[in-house]
Amino acid sequence: MDSLKYCQKRKGLDLCAFCIMTSHVHLIIGRNGDQSIQDIIRDLKKFTSVTLLKAIAEHPRESGRDWLMYLFEREGKHNSNNRKYQFWQQHSHPLELNTNTKVANYLNYIHNNPVKAGFVYSPEDYVYSSASNYAGLPEKLIDVIFIG
Repeated sequence: MDSLKYCQKRKGLDLCAFCIMTSHVHLIIGRNGDQSIQDIIRDLKKFTSVTLLKAIAEHPRESGRDWLMYLFEREGKHNSNNRKYQFWQQHSHPLELNTNTKVANYLNYIHNNPVKAGFVYSPEDYVYSSASNYAGLPEKLIDVIFIG
């Protein structure tokens, strides 16, 4: 969340919707500055990977620390773009949301991701999602630009 907020303030990120799951992230984004979307995503991935790897490596009660660090290091060895660890996949799966139908469908899809995973009964109950923003609830982690 800190990285998203930083990119909003300093990198020209327009965050329209998000859902942070345990193994992946969904974003509907745009940009409002000179930086390209690719540069913003690169910076977002770099900051979060460094921060999360450090948190895992240094947390004294992380029971899976050694196993996780081994996996990140093993994946990092297969990619010359890394110094040591691979946290994110190298590629993203960008979709151009160029019609109102696509926007509505994808917005619904990402907000219902935690429901389908069995984490919550209602999309707006999932903390790490913009569903609460769209539902008009006062509890939200970050501001978004409403679409759809």
